[in-house]
Amino acid sequence: MSVPVASTIASAGLPLAFPVVPPVLVAGVPAFGPTSGGNKVLLLGLGLSPATGVSFGGTPATIVSQDLFGFITVVTAPAHAAGTVSVTLTTATGTSNAVSYTYIAAPLPPTAASITPVSGPVAGGTPFTITGTGLSNAAVLFGALPATGVVVNVAGTSLTGVTPPGVAGNTTVTVITPLGTASVPGGYTYIAAAPTATAIIPATGLAAGGTPFVITGSGLSGATVTVGGVPATGVVVDPTGTVLFGITPAGAAGNVPVVVTTPAGNAAVPGGYTFV
Repeated sequence: MSVPVASTIASAGLPLAFPVVPPVLVAGVPAFGPTSGGNKVLLLGLGLSPATGVSFGGTPATIVSQDLFGFITVVTAPAHAAGTVSVTLTTATGTSNAVSYTYIAAPLPPTAASITPVSGPVAGGTPFTITGTGLSNAAVLFGALPATGVVVNVAGTSLTGVTPPGVAGNTTVTVITPLGTASVPGGYTYIAAAPTATAIIPATGLAAGGTPFVITGSGLSGATVTVGGVPATGVVVDPTGTVLFGITPAGAAGNVPVVVTTPAGNAAVPGGYTFV
């Protein structure tokens, strides 16, 4: 009759011994996460409990929970630079084999460093270039108006476009992408075009003044008018800046110059005005 091996060992006074093996990792789920860490990762394997430590590329992770049977350990991933690292788990029996975990850098919002040129005419139509980072899929606003023809280079570090019309003065320039917005330092300055004056109607009037007149031209917004050096009264400019209305002052009989003045410059009306 045969005697069991275990009984024979025990009767000889020898201790029963079983192989001591370290834990075995099969996978981490998910196998990737943000560089900022803070996400939960399930470690799957054998002999994982009780774990005394978990390492992500040499950085300790926080153990959240453990399966009593040693099949699952849940940890919070620590922060780490982008790239693939080795994950290991340690128990009293040793340190496991490594499984891979990949840190992925989160896309960053755009930055805008500069715009060239920094100014242009109020009529718009000026080609421009903005440099920065993360500019892919960008739209550009000058104030509240979108630029046209926006094209971004492959690296997302530069874009080109054409300015929309604007109002004289400085305006904000905003780059908008799916990941956020960025303002161009200093914005963009619209420069009013110097006025032009093509004609005055009528071109003659009484020396006593009081004659209503119309001046046609361009860039007339904000204009004042002198007739023979004397300011006209009641000056009003239409919204397009192409038509100006006013009333002549009194003047001496004869031909005198008519000058339109705006913040962008002066323009003399061809032929002047004749007091009769």
